[in-house]
Formats: sequence, structure tokens, C-alpha cells
Amino acid sequence: MTESQPLPPPTARKQHTETHLHGTVLTDDYAWLRDKQDPEVTVYLEAENACAEALMAPLAGLREDLYREMLSHVKQTDVSVPFRDGAWWYYTRTEEGRQYAIHCRTHGSPNATEDTPEQVILDGNQLAQGHAFFSIGATDITGDGRWLAYTTDLTGFRQYALHIKDLTTGETLPGEVERVGSAVWAADNCTLFYTVEDEEQKRQYQLWRHMRGTPHAADELVFQDDDERFNLGAGRTRDGKFLVLESASHTTSESRVLAANDPEGAFTLISPRQDEHEYSIDHRNGLWFIRTNDRGRNFRLITAPVATPGRDRWTERIPHRDGVMLEDVDLFAGFFVACEREDGLPRLRIWRFTGAEAESGPEAVPAGEIAFPEPAYNAHPHVNRVFDTTTFRYAYQSLVTPSSVYEYHVTTGDATLLKQLEIPGGFDRTLYASERVHAVAPDGVKVPVSLVYRKDMRESGRNPLYVYGYGSYGYALPLGFSSNRLSLLDRGVVIAYAHIRGGGDLGKPWHDAGKMLVKRNTFTDFIAAVEHLTSTGYGDPARVAIEGGSAGGLLMGAVANMRPDLFRAVVSHVPFVDVMNTMLDATLPLTVPEYEEWGNPNEENYFKYMLSYSPYDNIQAGSYPAMLVKTSLHDSQVMYWEPAKYVAKLRTLKTDKNPLLLLTNMQAGHGGASGRYDYLKEIAFDYAFLLRELGMVP
Repeated sequence: MTESQPLPPPTARKQHTETHLHGTVLTDDYAWLRDKQDPEVTVYLEAENACAEALMAPLAGLREDLYREMLSHVKQTDVSVPFRDGAWWYYTRTEEGRQYAIHCRTHGSPNATEDTPEQVILDGNQLAQGHAFFSIGATDITGDGRWLAYTTDLTGFRQYALHIKDLTTGETLPGEVERVGSAVWAADNCTLFYTVEDEEQKRQYQLWRHMRGTPHAADELVFQDDDERFNLGAGRTRDGKFLVLESASHTTSESRVLAANDPEGAFTLISPRQDEHEYSIDHRNGLWFIRTNDRGRNFRLITAPVATPGRDRWTERIPHRDGVMLEDVDLFAGFFVACEREDGLPRLRIWRFTGAEAESGPEAVPAGEIAFPEPAYNAHPHVNRVFDTTTFRYAYQSLVTPSSVYEYHVTTGDATLLKQLEIPGGFDRTLYASERVHAVAPDGVKVPVSLVYRKDMRESGRNPLYVYGYGSYGYALPLGFSSNRLSLLDRGVVIAYAHIRGGGDLGKPWHDAGKMLVKRNTFTDFIAAVEHLTSTGYGDPARVAIEGGSAGGLLMGAVANMRPDLFRAVVSHVPFVDVMNTMLDATLPLTVPEYEEWGNPNEENYFKYMLSYSPYDNIQAGSYPAMLVKTSLHDSQVMYWEPAKYVAKLRTLKTDKNPLLLLTNMQAGHGGASGRYDYLKEIAFDYAFLLRELGMVP
């Protein structure tokens, strides 16, 4: 398939910019695409959309088939597992034909019956009426169950407005606050604390106090963080006794606390910020439980008295371990759960309080580990709002096992399955297999790769291969189930997930080994993973497709520049590809905080290193794989112009006739379409493109 359709006009015409720094001149012929208000920008993006649709028009039937296939595997009318919070049981449900979830509760029972009628808290379908995009952000309900604070985004720009609803009358109070990130009620059921972002940086930098029933103009500014690296977030300890205000950058954090029953009081600092020190807190019986990386990158657990939380009063409970990442701690009255990651896989380990008291607080002993049966999986705590309990809910899924919710009984060690996502349409999990293998990077490091395929369609060295990667921010690639994926697996595609450096799959050191001045490890790890899979028979070397989004889109752009011969097709979602221009513009959202992930290009060593891999700046004349590049006009994380400029420049330099498609969702943000049916149609578009390029369309 070649680009036989007319393409948009050349774009290197309106505004040419040059940046002179560190003896280097950066030329940008497509800077004019940054002007979102310029009508010619809209015309250009819509022309690219028309071109993409024209090139995909012969696959209209396949796209519809894929959409119907994926929809057939969705139980359209369904309900989530109810969870208890106070006197209510909360859940969400979906209805066939409706785009958004309905948030509900019942009083006193997990099942909506004639005796316990359902109350609809928020109906996303009603709230979304008249809007092309809709998303619910933060939610919090007062302890008495009456007042709901919630935020909504109507553009996709992740700019949320705060609303307060009386759940007794159904009335939403007049007035709203723009650019709200988090919201939490105090114990008086009247005082609401919320964080607000600044207008330019989209950084949550202020904490405000609001008294329900008063105009927002009377709200009081409680705290402001002027360090551009830091974002604020407000929450509550699980026992409900303290409000917590966390201020965090990518590498440093600090927490302030306030007794929930003293909303007019002042927040007090637990431990002042210190560069490269991160910590998080919870509370039990007069002790802070603090997860901290003060003695190692993989964190340890300590306790400290509420009245004197200084470091000289810290008592170690779980030491730092080189091979085990302590990702989180879920604290309850009689036990806690250490959420860990070892050898790239999550572990949930239980510790029980014995009742014995030492000078430093209660004794706790290991009480077992929740067992998981598969070689590659994802497991994490589910919703656990009750502090004084003997059960713990967790979610489990794998590449072949649908999303499941279990309740673990701490006293017996037994786990009860509460719900497994039903996959209609004839799904048989025994047809599929998952594996974990290791590729060897150029420097000898072993890189884990997780695989899933249909067993009866596996042929050594002959299957089309799809490889997904991310590899940034210490984010561990989750190995979840996707019924959408069946449309590829059932056609014989082998699917792989590369756990490359820069992610958090093997703890903080794995993240450290793929950021800043060693970021290129992320890209060479991915290339090594693909080469290993094709050399060991998992895929046909001539039919390799790759995909990544956001920072994973940077990965796609970098490896396509480094090894264009290795890939047949690339799908790149909202890709961070214009690294230099973005990171040199401190007025853009995220830029300054991102210095701790990528480096500050105003410093010469970081400038030169980032320039060595920035996809936009390293496009060369030559052949490139077929590419589908997708973005959204209202993306606040990676501005639409990055992929638009990238495609425009690539068009002028690539010498092949492989398709190059730019598709812009003109009514969404970083995550694409918000409605569940619209989202499936976007996936069907991607899959049709991939299947054609992998030679699987007649």
C-alpha cells in the first residue's frame, strides 16, 4: 500500500525558527504548527485526517469487523464489585449502548434490592450530554455519606472543574472552581480542602480551604508551593484521622498533616524536603508508618511517633533490599500489606500485628504471601476503605486471565474470588499461553520480555510479531488482560511486552538505568528485545510491528531512527518526539518538572545527550517503516504539534513509499476518546492498519 492519495501541502513555509545554544543551531521549519488559534493549523490537521481516512478507506469493512469483534467480547451491561465505605456499598455499572459508567450506591447491602434501593450518585451519560469529551476526575464523599465533591473535564485537556453535590436531594450547589486536581473532606462533613493548578504550568501548586455553603470567593489559601518541580496532592489516612498534603517532584517529596477533626488548624511538616529523598505516610494508633528511600533506592518501611516524627525517632520495620522494591504499604488496624516488586513481578506480603508492644510501637510479624499461579501477571490492592477489618481485597489479572477481584482472609490465608470479568463471544483461556523470556542488551544486562500467543497458531519464525514498550518515569509495564487483544491473537499475532530500562519493572535502579544521561539504554534494550524474539522464533523478522504512547512514543521515534530496517510498522500514540524544542521551553506544562527525568538542556552535557536521540531532530533521509502517528488537539501532556511537526518533517525526508498517517482527534486529550464505544473504534483503526502492514489482509 503506497501513499497514492493526495497529501497535505508542504508546511515549511510560514515560520522558521532557530535556537542557538551551546554552539549548536537548532532549526525548526515547522514551528508554525504550534499556533493552535491559526486557522491554517486546523486546515492542515484536518487535511492530514482526510488523507489518513482516504488511505484507510479500503479497510472500512475490516475496521467494522474488528469493532464488532471487540464489542462481542464486552459484557456491555455489567456491574463492578461493590465496596463498603461507612454505611454504604459503592459500585459502578454500565448499560448497553451507553458510553459512560454510572456511579451508584446502596445502603446496608452490596446488592441493589427492593429493600435496599439503588441511588445513582453520578451518571456519566447525563453529565456528558452535549459534550464530545467527558471525564470524571477526583471524587470524595463526607463521612456522613451526604456530600459529594467531584471534578469533571469537558475538553480532554485534563483541566477539571470542582462541583459539590447534595446526595440527599440530588442538588448540585451553585458555583464551581476551575483547575482542581484533588479534593478531600475534613471530619466535620463541612470543610473541603482542594488543590488548584497554575494556568501556565498545569502544576498543582495551591491548597485551598472551602466551607460548604459559602461562596468560593471566600475560600482561604492554606498553602502554596513555589518550586516549579513540585505538584501538590491532598488525601486522607485510611483510618480517617488525618488529612495529608503531599508535595512531590519526580525525585523528592514531603508531607504535611492535619488532624481531620481540626479543619481550622495548621498543617504540620513530617520531614522537610531533601533532594532525592521520597517518602509517603499513613497512620495507625499514634504512629506514622513511613515508606522512605533514605537508605536505598528501593525504599524501606519505618515508624515514628505522631508527636515527634523527626528522623532521630525513626524505627525500621522493613529494611531496604537491593532486589526488592517496596512500592507501597496498605495499612489496617490489625495488619498491613507490603506491596513489593521482585524480579519484575508484583508481590503482596502480609504482616500481622501481634498485640505485643515494644518501646518503638507494636510488633508485627510476617504472615505469608498471596500466591499467584502464572509466570507473568499483574496484582495490586483493590478498593479497601475499611480500616478495622480482617480481609483485604486485591485485583489480579494476566495476559490470559481476565481481570479478577479477590478477598483475602488474613486470619486463615484463604482467598475468595468475588468477581472475574466475563468475556462473552466464546473466549476460551486454555487456547492461549503466556511466557517470560530475557533478551540480552548490548551491555550484557538481561531485559525481561513477557509474551502471549494462541497456542494452536504458533509456528516458529512465521508469526507476525507485535511488541509494546514504554520505559520511562519508573513506570512498571502492567501485564493485564485485554479482550481487544483477542482480535490480534486469534489471527496468529504473537504479542510481546518489553520491560526495558527506564521503567520500574525491576525497581528504582532499573528506572535510574534508563533516564537522564543513560536514557539511550531504553532504546537499545527495546531493539535487543525485538532481535531476541525474532532470532528465537517468536516472530517473523519481516513482519514486526511496534507500538508505544507518550514517552513510549519517544521510544518509537528513537528506535525508528536507529533501526528502521528492524520494523515493518510503527503505531505511535501522542508521542513525545520533539524533545529539544519542548524541553527548552520552560513555559510549557511539565517542562521544568521533567528536568528530573530527562535532564535540563540548558546545561551543555544534557543538551548534547538529548540531541543525540531526540526523534524530531534525528530524522534522516532514507527508508522508514509504515507509520500511524496519533494525537489529540487538546492534549495537555504532549502537545499536538509534536507529532504534527514530526510527521511533516518525516514526509520531506523519507525515501520509501510506505504509508505515513497522522490522525488527530480534534475533540479529545492525552487518552484519546472518552466514550467506551468511541475508544473501541479507535482501536479498530489501529488494528486494521497493523494487520494490513503485517500482510494479514487479502
